[in-house]
Amino acid sequence: MRAIQVKRTGGHEALDYVEIEKPKPKSGEVLVRLESIGVNFVDVYHRSGLYKLPLPLTPGSEGAGVVEEIGDGVREFKKGDRVAFAMSPGSYAEYVVVAAAKLVPIPDDVDFKTAAAAMLQGMTAHYLAISTYPLKGGETALVHAAAGGVGGLLVQVAKMRGARVIATVSTKEKAKIAQEAGADDIINYKESDFEAETLRLTDHKGVNVVYDSVGQTTFDKSLNCVTRRGLLALFGQSSGPVPTFDPSRLAKNGTYLTRPSLAHYIAEREELLWRAREVFSWIGSGKLRLRIDREIPLRDAAEAHRLLESRKTMGKLLLRP
Repeated sequence: MRAIQVKRTGGHEALDYVEIEKPKPKSGEVLVRLESIGVNFVDVYHRSGLYKLPLPLTPGSEGAGVVEEIGDGVREFKKGDRVAFAMSPGSYAEYVVVAAAKLVPIPDDVDFKTAAAAMLQGMTAHYLAISTYPLKGGETALVHAAAGGVGGLLVQVAKMRGARVIATVSTKEKAKIAQEAGADDIINYKESDFEAETLRLTDHKGVNVVYDSVGQTTFDKSLNCVTRRGLLALFGQSSGPVPTFDPSRLAKNGTYLTRPSLAHYIAEREELLWRAREVFSWIGSGKLRLRIDREIPLRDAAEAHRLLESRKTMGKLLLRP
């Protein structure tokens, strides 16, 4: 089969399009023929070596496709089933082996592209707004990168919860996307200081929660935007890791700080199925609208990474096997 492989970590050139042996499912595993593959920023961290994994590696952790073969002991799935997954390695390929416990069935009214686009980012928006900080009506959330894959979905889920959403973006085009997602207030951080604007918009009270996927360049000001006993959820670091800081800074407002990951919120199968079913249900009913930026051939995965790192994408990037 054809796959992308990283033999030595580094820049975009580290992504090689190669031919490798098609894997065989072991006990409790399923071989999936991929129809659509999700691209996520964590893939960049794996390629660059920021998050270290054994080499050589096939990047990617999300996809949708058809069950090709099942291993011993698998009862929940059969050949021909339409399935999707997230947080399982090796998806930049034509075939991937996934533990049956990490697969979810795709509803009939959801296509492969939508399923691949929804799994990681949709369930991330779900856990952030429903579990990490369960938003309630009347509360206010600050969402960074609100026109991105997670950001646009998170704005929508926060509005479902009845919250007010302040969104940050970098261009007028992205501001329009955040507005279409339902953001109440939009800050172009290249034109205005988002900390000063957020405090102005909240009468200097701050927000109940900041959802920050940017990291290094936003962390300090995000912390200053949190109201008394509010939460800063740092769930990504697209601008780089946050430097070491003095935890006593949290004492100013009794601020809570967390660094969550989707893996923490889908570790149990029941929770995985619950989150996936809710996300698919919202999509099917029209409550949640996905924005797919573009689909790129698998062989051109390096171009997908270039686009992602340039922060010029507006929605989900997919690879096509």
